[in-house]
Amino acid sequence: MWGLFGGGLVGLLLYVGAVNINFLNLFGRMPNLRTLENPKSALASEIYSSDGVLLGKYFRENRTPAEYRDLPQNLVDALVATEDVRFEQHSGIDFKSIMRAVAGLGRRGGGSTLSQQVAKVLFRTRPGEESNLNDGKLNGDGKLGLLITKTKEWLLAIRLERNYTKREIMRMYLNTVDFGSNAYGINTAAKTFFNKKPKELTTPEAATLVGIVNAPSRFSPALHPVRSKRRRNWVLHQMSTYGYLSSTELVQDTAQAIVLHYSVESSTQGLAPYFRTEVAKYLQTWARETDHDLYADGLKIYTTIDSRMQAAAEQAVAEHLALQQKWFSAQWKGQLPWRDENGRVIPNFLETSMRRTQRYKSLMTQYDGNKDSVRYYLHRKYRMPVFTWQGEREMLMSPLDSLDYYKRYLRAGFMAVNPLNGQVKAWVGGPNYKFFKFDHVRQGKRQPGSTFKPIVYTAAIDAGYSPCFPRPDVATTFPAVAGRPPYTPHNFEGGFSGRTFTLRQALARSMNSITAWLVFQLTPKTIADYAKNLGITSPIDPVPAVGFGASDCSIFELCGAYGTFVNKGVWTSPIMVTRIEDKNRNVLREFVPQTREVLNEETAYVMTNMLQASTTERGGTSTILHTGFKFPFEIGAKTGTTSNYSDAWFMGITPNLVCGMWVGGEDRSIHFRSGYYGQGARLALPLYGIFMKKITANKSIDLDTHPFPLPSKPLTIELDCSKYSGAQRDTIPADQKMAQPTTDALDDKDI
Repeated sequence: MWGLFGGGLVGLLLYVGAVNINFLNLFGRMPNLRTLENPKSALASEIYSSDGVLLGKYFRENRTPAEYRDLPQNLVDALVATEDVRFEQHSGIDFKSIMRAVAGLGRRGGGSTLSQQVAKVLFRTRPGEESNLNDGKLNGDGKLGLLITKTKEWLLAIRLERNYTKREIMRMYLNTVDFGSNAYGINTAAKTFFNKKPKELTTPEAATLVGIVNAPSRFSPALHPVRSKRRRNWVLHQMSTYGYLSSTELVQDTAQAIVLHYSVESSTQGLAPYFRTEVAKYLQTWARETDHDLYADGLKIYTTIDSRMQAAAEQAVAEHLALQQKWFSAQWKGQLPWRDENGRVIPNFLETSMRRTQRYKSLMTQYDGNKDSVRYYLHRKYRMPVFTWQGEREMLMSPLDSLDYYKRYLRAGFMAVNPLNGQVKAWVGGPNYKFFKFDHVRQGKRQPGSTFKPIVYTAAIDAGYSPCFPRPDVATTFPAVAGRPPYTPHNFEGGFSGRTFTLRQALARSMNSITAWLVFQLTPKTIADYAKNLGITSPIDPVPAVGFGASDCSIFELCGAYGTFVNKGVWTSPIMVTRIEDKNRNVLREFVPQTREVLNEETAYVMTNMLQASTTERGGTSTILHTGFKFPFEIGAKTGTTSNYSDAWFMGITPNLVCGMWVGGEDRSIHFRSGYYGQGARLALPLYGIFMKKITANKSIDLDTHPFPLPSKPLTIELDCSKYSGAQRDTIPADQKMAQPTTDALDDKDI
């Protein structure tokens, strides 16, 4: 008898030893000491604003670690009473619980200790999980595989107990466990279900969360409130049984209803979702080169965004676009808005647009190229959540209906950057990130129209032209070249006045005729070269129309170019991130902008001064900033409008803030019918005014409203054109960028 027992014991020890050393690679590897001392679980990386506000997270498993001091005693008591009543006595394995479970008495608890459960989660011991612990020849889903798995968990639990204190193991468990609803760890769970920190949890709330861990989907209070309450009350009874609750407390706590403040955290929630998406793209190269994972390493990413400016920008875009959408929808009421250059409806527009989508391509693959099946799917209606400016709604639509619906929505992009250090302060890429993923700040590139003209005038100042240089408003014709016909740009209203204007006046009024003459004198290639030097990285075609923004570029690029004027001729690359820290607060990298001097200080100041003329000169395209919005400080500005009013732009500068914005349709063929609504001064400029009103009202925001600083050396270029004769200061035809109402004009009764 003793021999049989001794043989069995020796066999057991040999088996355990074989598993521990992975004898003949039969059982799969065990973690080494270094791995055991540094267990990893996926942690969400956090993105912060420059003023310390959490903007959002990057994660696959939404987990933010808590320290033991952050854990309330009622939570610890509930967990011990429910999952491991002898937690403080055992050394990783609770043989009494094992025997109880084997005997079928598991109604009072299972056989796994908290240490075993930590081992299971941290080291992924189960077959089928992605782990090198399961690569043994005998590993599998059968009974032998389960026995090997359990043996590993026992061994790892004992090792954990040797290397960590009980408090550390408790903290590790509560930081790793899955609570469902995309909530990993107690920090995220407390916020998801109760919008609290762990320390703030009441005993019934703590019991509710502990009740979830055994089966998150089955006991979720959000999905199964009745079942969850029964489970919570069982946890409370366990706490009473083991002396953690008095009978009076038990009665009181079990009588309470579960009151949730439930909100599943998404990686797209919070401020600046378009910006955070761009930051993730930007950091991928760094992460790859340094072997970091943005979505699992628990990094702290400190960005340049000012949360107050960002909130103001998002509110301004929403307010402005909602109003413009009313006018747009009213103007095209009962009509299709996708038109060609002659105003005719584009045939098969939706079908053609659908065929360009990834969704259509995936359907063609799914249905083996069967167009009838794809067509049936695209026309089948079902209920779906849709965006409206009054809030998200559920509507009955087909995929083709959905495309039609969203094509009619105006889009926008907005960016604000500090030109002195390149730090991006606000970034709004569209109306709503959930429904409109395309980013119109950097991803989107459109013709900038007249917002490109300051680059022409910069080249002119460098070439020796003065802001007071007089030039008549007459036609300039570019001769035919390489099969291109002769090109004669016209002013916005279509004709030429023959009057003489200074270059300052011409830029203020955005006169095409004088811009064309400057391009002719300086050559299109010179203008394209200046654009490149000012940070425009998109291809610029050196054609006669280059000065009118004929080549596409982004808001991001234009903000960098305009920032050069304010920053005394030094181009500074816009930056989004200042530093990255690891989960232990060690600095991994700090970021500084690229800079280069591309203009002399005097030219830069002259351009800043000329841009102010748009807001101060009679007939300037942006005078409403002072006369309507009543801003009392200096602002430089430029509006932009492209052919058929497809794109409306505005650029605004102050001493420490450059703002760029664009408003238009997703497709160039979708736009207002007239300049009365579609020009930059009406469709884009008010967005700037709304934003600036919001940030000037917030006295905590550091907006410099002093005059633009003078160059360090005395000016050699005269800026006061009143000293000269010949230029007409006040005689100007109807505002070239504020078109008069046409028969297309609407009033409030049309909406």
